Amino acid sequence: MIRRLGAAITFGVLMAGPVVPNEPDPQYAILGFEDLNGWADDDHASALAVFKNTCADLDEPDWASLCALAFDASDARQFFELFFRPILITDGKEPLFTGYFEPELSGSPVRTARYRHPIYKMPPEANDRRPWLSRRDILTSGVMEGRGLEIAWVDDPVELFFLQVQGSGRVRYPDGRMIRVGYGGANGHNYRSIGQELVRRGVYQPHQVSADVIKNWVRRNPAEGEDLLYHNDSYVFFREVSQVPAERGPLGAMNRSITTLRSIAVDPAFTPLGAPVWIEKEGADPLRRLMVAQDTGSAIKGAQRADVFYGTGDDAGRQAGRIKDPGRMVVLMPIQRAYAFLPEAYQ
Repeated sequence: MIRRLGAAITFGVLMAGPVVPNEPDPQYAILGFEDLNGWADDDHASALAVFKNTCADLDEPDWASLCALAFDASDARQFFELFFRPILITDGKEPLFTGYFEPELSGSPVRTARYRHPIYKMPPEANDRRPWLSRRDILTSGVMEGRGLEIAWVDDPVELFFLQVQGSGRVRYPDGRMIRVGYGGANGHNYRSIGQELVRRGVYQPHQVSADVIKNWVRRNPAEGEDLLYHNDSYVFFREVSQVPAERGPLGAMNRSITTLRSIAVDPAFTPLGAPVWIEKEGADPLRRLMVAQDTGSAIKGAQRADVFYGTGDDAGRQAGRIKDPGRMVVLMPIQRAYAFLPEAYQ
């Protein structure tokens, strides 16, 4: 979903950006598959199926060759062990795993007394000046009205705000029909965390802030809550992507459906999109699993930073909202590419 600000909602955009000259150079280490904790116990066939969903979009010759071999592979674990090498990439920052999900909202194709909060398409002029209008200006100046820019109308402005945070979602109409919306652009303003703002105001301590806590506070305090949402100048526009079947995941940054607990969002400055990535997430619910880097996010910055996709709906949202854990991620690279990071390995 060229998506989202992901877990930035709770702790803000705290990660560093892509590699720049005044930051430490990334470090690379080749590991063995025996070094991957839990590797033998994973369902490698499931990971291979997800890898095949996007590998055809990888243009480099080594990746293209491996994609062709993937479709003929009869033993998924053997395929990964034979043609890849695990690379641990570090950049001096602490590893951090968070979670994201696809929300589902109640809505209508037309405005009604209940459904009166629009999901907007991006107006053409928003591309002409960067940054464009702030969130407050977009929603209060009338600049969007009467132009046919509404995709749908929803009943809850707080859920709409969080739809923008995630960058994609589904809208269920009263007759049971459903549409899916995906990221369609933004106004160019930097994201400002409303969770951090609540902490700054002394409303909560950092460890108390979560998406549900923020939602409940805004609903209990309508006037102050509306002003809190305006604190975030960033505004996300959408496009309808209902051609993606409801039973499949939303579109990721590779414009392909992502898969629950097999797709992650990464920083492409360190991890190539489409690459398999071994995850060792700690915390209350440890995770040892081979995933595929198929998405990105504005808060996902760093060599050891990943956002795990937990699926669609409220249950997935609750699971994703609990994740803020340490761990380790190891990228599986084609063999020649892996050793290219360490020329001394040939000596």
